[in-house]
Amino acid sequence: MIQSVDTNRMLIGGELVESATNERMTTIDPATGEPLGEVPAAGPEDVARAVDAAEEAQPAWAALSMASRGALLREVANQMRERSEQILRTEVIDTGNTITKMEADTEQAAVTIEFFAGLGPELKGETVPASAENLHFTLREPYGVVGRIVPFNHPIKFASHALAAPLMAGNAVVVKPPDQSPLSALILAEICRDVLPAGVVNILTGRGYPAGDAIVRHPAIKRIAFTGSVPTGLAIARAAAETGIKHLTFELGGKNPLIAFPDVAAETIADAAVRGMNFSWQGQSCGSTSRLLLHESIYDDVVERIRERVSALKVGMPLEPDSDMGPINSEKQYGHVERMIASGRAEGARLITGGERPVGEEFQRGYWMEPTVFADVTPQMTLAQEEVFGPVLSILKWRTEAEAIEIANGTRYGLTASIFTNDINTALRVTKAVKAGYVWVNGASGHFYGMPFGGQKSSGLGREEASEELLSYTETKSVHVMLG
Repeated sequence: MIQSVDTNRMLIGGELVESATNERMTTIDPATGEPLGEVPAAGPEDVARAVDAAEEAQPAWAALSMASRGALLREVANQMRERSEQILRTEVIDTGNTITKMEADTEQAAVTIEFFAGLGPELKGETVPASAENLHFTLREPYGVVGRIVPFNHPIKFASHALAAPLMAGNAVVVKPPDQSPLSALILAEICRDVLPAGVVNILTGRGYPAGDAIVRHPAIKRIAFTGSVPTGLAIARAAAETGIKHLTFELGGKNPLIAFPDVAAETIADAAVRGMNFSWQGQSCGSTSRLLLHESIYDDVVERIRERVSALKVGMPLEPDSDMGPINSEKQYGHVERMIASGRAEGARLITGGERPVGEEFQRGYWMEPTVFADVTPQMTLAQEEVFGPVLSILKWRTEAEAIEIANGTRYGLTASIFTNDINTALRVTKAVKAGYVWVNGASGHFYGMPFGGQKSSGLGREEASEELLSYTETKSVHVMLG
């Protein structure tokens, strides 16, 4: 086991503590299946302590000037950079994500905090000419205590994100990192303990039930944000509705189409399709372009180019710089990926590469799967409808633009879409027709701060990574000054 943090304890009220029951849970190295570290297993009593601490700390935090809040958040980002090597290695070992790509994640974790630290002046109201005789204006006020639940695919990036906007808006925060990969968030807990006022940030490790459930149900937490799967989002919505009127935002799953028109070079499409699948994260990314929709005239050519590229990806230990893909995050997720691959075989899709555990002694333990591509997938197949959240690309064929749009919109998801064409009219027409919250034209996978990210349909509610997210952590108060 590694104990890379200060005894791997969680943060409540400015102190690193064990759970009230002293129960601990083990995080597993996905490359070997062996125990990696232990963290406290929080329960309802711990959540109650964290919320009490947050409620006590929040008024003084909200009373600080924007400049003061921003300066403290920037210091958190500075200290994250000072410990970036420790965060990086911990994150790579705990998640299985490859070290070369994870370097960008650890930097983005700090950049996210700095981005929101600079948005404080956007927390402004407006004057409204509601009557000629009086003064009418609005104020933006923080909710108080915010609950945020973080997924396993980018733990440090999402944990940092969980703090940034709510804190800048004047809230205190209770964060639950993923139970599968919680270790890097406890380094963040140490930094927050050292930089921020006690109780402003509370980081609780624990399972979805009871810890996550207790956060969602706590009556003092009116604002909740969750990133994860659609079924868990539905469960959170039900639990929240049973205990109060709450503002919920969700960034949920995706079955994201990349629609390729025949006026783009096959080489370009193949490169984009492989890049958009995020194989460096084992395809474990909600924005992965996991459905490739190819026009029939370029279908065979692009499929062969993709087969060559994907079969050449090097599966290897995540700490090795030349590894293109590491292990799947957990035993549970590995089982889901296996079942989805089996469904593709059973339903008649054509496996063109992957689909097995890699060959080699080092891959016989842990949660390893080859990068996998299925061709001849039809819109009704499970692989075309359900999110794999793993290294599986499905390729579908279309003949007319209307058919391509129908296939693209033919799932319950609507997170991202990618459109490849050299015709601007086609690009804009399809952009309007596709049901997705985030669309790339001749691009895939990249995020751009300042542009709202989020999904339509079952892929979520609300937007992140922009001023819209910051404002969502405030409530509007209308004020009427009666003159004369």
